[in-house]
Amino acid sequence: MTSEQSAVHRDAELGQKLLRSWLRLRTLPRGRWLFSRLLGRLAPYSGTIGADVLTLEPGRAVLRMRERRALRNHLRSVHAIALANLGELASGLAATAALPPGVRGIPTALTVSYQRKARGTLTAEGHASIPPVDDVAQCVAEAVISNAAGEVVAVVRVHWELERV
Repeated sequence: MTSEQSAVHRDAELGQKLLRSWLRLRTLPRGRWLFSRLLGRLAPYSGTIGADVLTLEPGRAVLRMRERRALRNHLRSVHAIALANLGELASGLAATAALPPGVRGIPTALTVSYQRKARGTLTAEGHASIPPVDDVAQCVAEAVISNAAGEVVAVVRVHWELERV
């Protein structure tokens, strides 16, 4: 197996590895925190927002992000790109955890609909439904981001291209 083939194989099994790690760590003391930090090392840019994974299962992920100075804009609310990052991470985890063995995916487009200023602790709930993939397929994963009062502050939709490897 060439190094390129090996990398493709690793990519295609990422969802299963994430789920196994989550199931192993989530019940340990501080296990969810540890999983969230390890995820931040796997995806360093996404790790900059400091989101905590609360739930991870195939097709669904729930993350929490506390507002802090590093995430604020000049309007004293969470920066739009931090919200986009949180939504992309939540929807991406949901999609990745739902990928069947032998399928890999890559985001091809992202849209964000901002509903109101985001302040305080935010919760992003990501959902993805993966279609059958014979060769190449597309899907859309979505994350709804809400504030502590349950008000929707943003909706993130990520278009994915899926391929069998």
